[in-house]
Amino acid sequence: MSDDAPGQTLPVGFEFRPYRGDEDHGPMAAVRLGCAERDRIDAHSVVEGLPTAAEIAEASAKLEEPSKNQILVVHDGSVVGYSTIRWWQERDDTWLYLHRGHLLPEHRRQGIGSAMLSWAEERIRRLVEQHGTARTAVIGANAAASEQDATALLLAADYRRVFSLVELKLGDLWQVPELLGSELPAGIRTGPIGTSHYRAAWRTVVDSYADTGFTQKWTFQDFVDTADPACWRAAWNGQDMVGVALCSLRRHHHTVGEVEELSVRTDQRRLGIGRVLLLDGLRTLRERGATTARLFTGTANPHRSYDLYESVGFRRQNEYVRYRKPLA
Repeated sequence: MSDDAPGQTLPVGFEFRPYRGDEDHGPMAAVRLGCAERDRIDAHSVVEGLPTAAEIAEASAKLEEPSKNQILVVHDGSVVGYSTIRWWQERDDTWLYLHRGHLLPEHRRQGIGSAMLSWAEERIRRLVEQHGTARTAVIGANAAASEQDATALLLAADYRRVFSLVELKLGDLWQVPELLGSELPAGIRTGPIGTSHYRAAWRTVVDSYADTGFTQKWTFQDFVDTADPACWRAAWNGQDMVGVALCSLRRHHHTVGEVEELSVRTDQRRLGIGRVLLLDGLRTLRERGATTARLFTGTANPHRSYDLYESVGFRRQNEYVRYRKPLA
């Protein structure tokens, strides 16, 4: 057995095998589809929906050494589950090693999920040793509140809930309130974001997370590499950018829009700028063909953004819980 081979015992007829690339994307997507009813998965979620084979292929291509950091569970030659590991550094220099597993409901409660969890933890410990990050590394796992089996498994394995995200949906963009010309404070104007505004827009978003824990480091280059400004809007006071609404169409579902970021500078909040930016962004999404919109925010959001989102028609969908466990 190699250092990267799983050592956990599976029931008779089940086996682990490494991810093999293109041949696995369809079966992996089938696993996700097979879990959807039991776990009450929202297919159009912008947090964690129901990925196609193409989307799984895209995500797998971004993994480091996917054949070592992605493993499949096979039963009678068919893929019935899989686990994936990825990692990143957070704002406070914590290295988060996140694993996520999916197992068809008919094969749960046989110890397979526990074996997948053990494989992920063992693999993460080897990665931490290779990376030399033991001083600041933690193990992470995700589960939606509706995923009762995964939640029970994580809690039984001593994971603790550290925060959660709530997703909101606006069902009909044509019902969005119209902007009134008098809603902006004197001297504030809004408009599209061009490439010359990128650094100011990035800084506006990054600064809004200054006091927020459990957030990934986001470099300016990362911002540029993923920029999709067609539905982006900003607010300025003179030449100073004071807020942004970064909206986009879902790449594989063009009728679904997403509000990826809504950020207003601390000294400019409670003036109505966020509402105007949000409505402006939603209107832009509608003009480009979106019929519905999604967004997510932390449940501990200190800026009462729920009130704003619900005032324009957003309603809560699911809650997505983030769990952590010490490395030792």
